[in-house]
Amino acid sequence: MDSARTFESIVIIFNPNSTGDAPELAEELQGKLKELLTYPVEIVLQPTEHAGHAVDLAREAAAKGGDVLVVSVSGDGGYNEVVNGVMQADNPKAVCAVMAAGNANDHRRTVGTKPLEEAIAEGHVRNIDLLRIHTGQKEGEPLEYAHSYIGFGLTPVVATELEKGSKGALTEMVSVIKTFSDFEPFEMRLPDGKRHKVDSLVFANIPEMAKYATLSEAADTPADGKFEIILFPHMPKWRVALNALRATTQGLGDQPSVSSYEFTTLKPLPFQMDGEVKNVDAGVTVKVESAHAVLPSIG
Repeated sequence: MDSARTFESIVIIFNPNSTGDAPELAEELQGKLKELLTYPVEIVLQPTEHAGHAVDLAREAAAKGGDVLVVSVSGDGGYNEVVNGVMQADNPKAVCAVMAAGNANDHRRTVGTKPLEEAIAEGHVRNIDLLRIHTGQKEGEPLEYAHSYIGFGLTPVVATELEKGSKGALTEMVSVIKTFSDFEPFEMRLPDGKRHKVDSLVFANIPEMAKYATLSEAADTPADGKFEIILFPHMPKWRVALNALRATTQGLGDQPSVSSYEFTTLKPLPFQMDGEVKNVDAGVTVKVESAHAVLPSIG
């Protein structure tokens, strides 16, 4: 249930070198909040200095304790860093929010309810699910979280291509087709010991990604303790192309919904978390699970 909240501090994190308008949007948000909020609150702008810096800034802001709101003015990747930083701080009173900036922000587009400054002024916080992934972290190393999706194989590659363009659905489809030429499937081993050759495997916490692709018919609010699995087994490329194009036009329809999924890598494997490229070694048991209602969020 939503609860009205006020904040002792609000930290707005943004990339000053963003190709988009993140610096301007961050300053604009700060100004609007100063006008709208009727209680005393410190509102700080925090520019990042390098890749991964948003994780540190968000962790430091949340670790101070108290009612703190950490806002990411960014695309999906920047928000991923802020979410992970807040989760590492282990402050149950810390709240996250995102203002879309940069290339694409599927999370904000699919779950946003109203202008962010209005939502913050109203103070209605809701707890949402995250995707938590185990990729062989050593003891003491933090686990990683995704707010929207984790993908292996073709679909994350396609998503990267889609995010490069903003000219409309036809151009997006052309980008999808071009991506197939050099793509190779990957093999994984399931807990029953069977090997499967897969073109694409995506775990989705939201129904859409990369502006046009509709992955599932899931509800817009990721707070049910489950996520959708979108799996393309290896098939002729023309069939993969049809499936991918269907995702950009009419959507893929209903997909299996689970609370956890596990497989073992047979070779080193790249994957994407909210658009950020990561890697997992061969012979690692990968486990993706729904971290139910762990992130207080606003907006």
